Amino acid sequence: MAYSIALNFEDGITRFVECRPGETVADASYRVGINIPLDCRDGACGTCKGFCESGRYDNGSYIEDAMTDEEAAEGYVLACQMRPNSDCVIRIAATSNVCKTGVASHKGQIRAINHLSETTTSFSMQLEPEPPLTFLPGQYVNLVVPDTGGQKRSYSFSSSPDAPEVSFLIRNTASGLLPTYMRDKAQVDAPLEFTGPIGSFYLREVRRPLLFLAGGTGLAPFLAMLGTMSHTNSKYPVHLIYGVTNDPDLVLLDKLQEFRNQLPNFTFSSCVANEESSYPNKGYVTRYIESQHMHDGEVDVYLCGPPAMVDAVRNHMSEQGMTSANFYFEKFANSGVVTAIGAVLS
Repeated sequence: MAYSIALNFEDGITRFVECRPGETVADASYRVGINIPLDCRDGACGTCKGFCESGRYDNGSYIEDAMTDEEAAEGYVLACQMRPNSDCVIRIAATSNVCKTGVASHKGQIRAINHLSETTTSFSMQLEPEPPLTFLPGQYVNLVVPDTGGQKRSYSFSSSPDAPEVSFLIRNTASGLLPTYMRDKAQVDAPLEFTGPIGSFYLREVRRPLLFLAGGTGLAPFLAMLGTMSHTNSKYPVHLIYGVTNDPDLVLLDKLQEFRNQLPNFTFSSCVANEESSYPNKGYVTRYIESQHMHDGEVDVYLCGPPAMVDAVRNHMSEQGMTSANFYFEKFANSGVVTAIGAVLS
């Protein structure tokens, strides 16, 4: 049985390789032209050392100069020795360019455009079968905006990797390139293309409770994560707090309720920052982070939203002494540009 191995490079680009039974990650990568740096194939130099974020594998043989047993216990691996026993996600300590690969390009047609409110639009695409698309839930792509001379804008998938079509959630700004195209020109069956997947903001293997914090269309990657989780039987609680600025920005609550019905350990709350809102929960996301959501620090926090919201949440949690095992965040601008992706790890 072959396994799907996600190689996540330092520049955020992710490429997937198929690892055959008994094959090392390095050999599987070289077979498709991805040259993970290595100076030996014997577990002696440590040049190909990476970190496996999820999956089962045999670490093979190595010497302490290349990797210590303590590092191996933490999840470090040597690509020249690692033989997967399941699908895996591996952080590669090199850029995609160094590994002589790059971001993949995909083409397709628009299948649906839904104006969810005066401020928010969703759309879906049917992709061409080649090259096949695989991504990690939470990642984004660079969409090529038609009639702009090839200009690109970054948007996260709102669909899970196993969905028959890919979908996106965008803020309907007055001057944004993609929102303007979707509002004024786009039609069903129109061609659209993108490059990706990209980004280190994605759902890791669930090993403890989760707290999701979404601002505006920063809800998109969490929809992809929840869609993926709906096919698992995770025993850990997941709580999402979804905050927006004004009433029209609050969309897809019915979709969140669907996930609530599918995932017995999933709960969510939503709020509107505008104090003049008619919505019962007013204020910012920070107002609704409760002590029980932090599980005494044994929680992984994922945060996605506009820069001001992300910075405010991080400052609030620091000031309140709220700690977490891991903290992953992504900032984006309303123009469709990802401005920062980061992680504060345990």
